[in-house]
Amino acid sequence: MITTAKRLDTVEEYYFSSKLREVRQLMSEGKSIINMGIGSPDLSPSKAVIEAVATAIQDENGHGYQNYQGLPELRKGMADFYQNQFGVELNPNNEILPLMGSKEGIMHISLAFLNEGDHVLIPNPGYPTYTSVTNLVGAVPVYYDLKEANAWEPDFEALEKLDLSKVKIMWLGYPHMPTGARGSLALFEKLVAFAKKHNILLVNDNPYSFVLNDNPMSLLQVEGAKEVALELNSLSKTFNMAGWRVGMVLGNPEIIDAVLKVKSNMDSGMFYGIQKGAVAALNCDKSWFSDQNKIYRRRRELTEKLAEKLGCEVYAAGVGLFVWAKLPEGIESAEKFIDEILYEKHIFITPGTIFGSNGEGYIRFSLCVKEEKVQEAIDRF
Repeated sequence: MITTAKRLDTVEEYYFSSKLREVRQLMSEGKSIINMGIGSPDLSPSKAVIEAVATAIQDENGHGYQNYQGLPELRKGMADFYQNQFGVELNPNNEILPLMGSKEGIMHISLAFLNEGDHVLIPNPGYPTYTSVTNLVGAVPVYYDLKEANAWEPDFEALEKLDLSKVKIMWLGYPHMPTGARGSLALFEKLVAFAKKHNILLVNDNPYSFVLNDNPMSLLQVEGAKEVALELNSLSKTFNMAGWRVGMVLGNPEIIDAVLKVKSNMDSGMFYGIQKGAVAALNCDKSWFSDQNKIYRRRRELTEKLAEKLGCEVYAAGVGLFVWAKLPEGIESAEKFIDEILYEKHIFITPGTIFGSNGEGYIRFSLCVKEEKVQEAIDRF
């Protein structure tokens, strides 16, 4: 029998991969499941994006291997986007690297900078992939607490008490997933100072800035941030292109070059047509964001009503693609709570526990569900 690598003992199958099999089984049995678990936009990209891809497919030179660094036009589009939206100046030639989704960037960055035994600061609650990738590369996860009492922001006194001598990377993501906490430039300034003090690579995962958020921010707005920081971003949520797999990593040339060394050994470039579509998306005007947010705002209002039906307390300050809600007093298990709703009411909601121990007592609703479906979910109660 062929045995698997020992590194697989450090991870489990991604929660949504296994849970959705369970959901599909229920659907095959004739159950009408309303999926409010996953943040995969159900809305379409703009017509300009679709037209750009349709035109690109006809280009006879567009079907071969592409440059590992992406089209110059795409990198220029990403640089312009950061300049226009955040006031951040980036050199498209050496400070931007397009990715096949920002999720792969987590692996590339980890492979580029982590040795076996290095420590990694990971938010609790936070995106589960930070932990799984850290384990896969043989590094050690060190969790730092985020709690509602502190607006889901790090406690710097607690951070300073940790043994930081082996810490190489610190992951963060604001607007925060899963809670929707906004963060602030003042917080980013503290984080950059902390990273400089302890010689830590700071990585901000920033795909939710433009969803229900009237003040988008970038970690790279902080003066001197490029010395110690990278930012990941994605077109998945902002432009309804989750399945297209278009992301980016941004930072100083030396760090970007290290990530490129890994990436260039992992893939053979992004499909030309997808890159042209991404260029069109990045050129969308402000009406695109306002039109999308009108839809998400109506969905959020209805989803908050659903949460209230369940006796939950919504984190009203949250932004982004999700509604984070505290369970009623007396509920001991978020996973048991959502399973009862799944099997009794045929509604799938995400338990907060998959994001870390500080997610116990909370659940997360996705806004990637049409209004009539959210209303149907409410009516089932």
